[in-house]
Amino acid sequence: MKIATWNINGIKARLEHLILWLKENQPDIVCLQEIKSINEKFPRGPIESLGYHVETHGQKGLNGVALLSRDIPNQINHGLPGDPSDHQSRFIEGIYSTKNGIIRIASLYAPNGNPAPGNKFLYKISWMKRLYEFAKNRLLDRDPLILAGDYNVIPTNYDAKNPNKWNKDALALPQTRNIFQRLIQLGFTDAIRALSSSPEYTFWEYQAMAWKKDDGIRIDHLLISPEAFQKLESGFTQKEIRGWEKTSDHVPVWIELNI
Repeated sequence: MKIATWNINGIKARLEHLILWLKENQPDIVCLQEIKSINEKFPRGPIESLGYHVETHGQKGLNGVALLSRDIPNQINHGLPGDPSDHQSRFIEGIYSTKNGIIRIASLYAPNGNPAPGNKFLYKISWMKRLYEFAKNRLLDRDPLILAGDYNVIPTNYDAKNPNKWNKDALALPQTRNIFQRLIQLGFTDAIRALSSSPEYTFWEYQAMAWKKDDGIRIDHLLISPEAFQKLESGFTQKEIRGWEKTSDHVPVWIELNI
């Protein structure tokens, strides 16, 4: 099973990119973030014509997540539990059948948190703590579990070309890194880091010639449960997509499971 995550940075602006990418790469399940579209306006037709089932948790103009899959999910859960007052569309979970049972896959878009300190940073940390509680409870089911998406976390200095540029940014502050490490300590594996010793940047800003200078950071991650790690065969970041004209500032990140 080939699983990819991609912060598309606006589905309507990048639809042609997405369609071309789907045709060329044939993923089984895709986790999208920042679709920036309400559910009713999401352009399902061209994606469904390629044989994908579409599930969205959208929001007008910002945020929004989606799951595209070859097979119809058994169940879809919208929103991260723990705060009924939080109406931002940042989390969707799908449960899919496999030959050996089920697999749970979530597409998540964690808050950016800037400027920090401030209310946006407090929301970021609160959201990440809710993700931690969700993950801890889901691990009890002992099903293969993938938490994939844009975490807006630079886990270590090694995950940035110029770490000093980010040391006061919400993406790299100690509180941010600590909650990410707490997720790992639950038993999750950072799949790409487990498979590669190279930086594997996933995001390059549009400004300051970041792409041309390879001034990137790694903030898009696939955290996988022990049951999924046992099935992990390969994984990589698709860096070349960042070189496409008018593409997202993020690139797809992949894993393949023998499941």
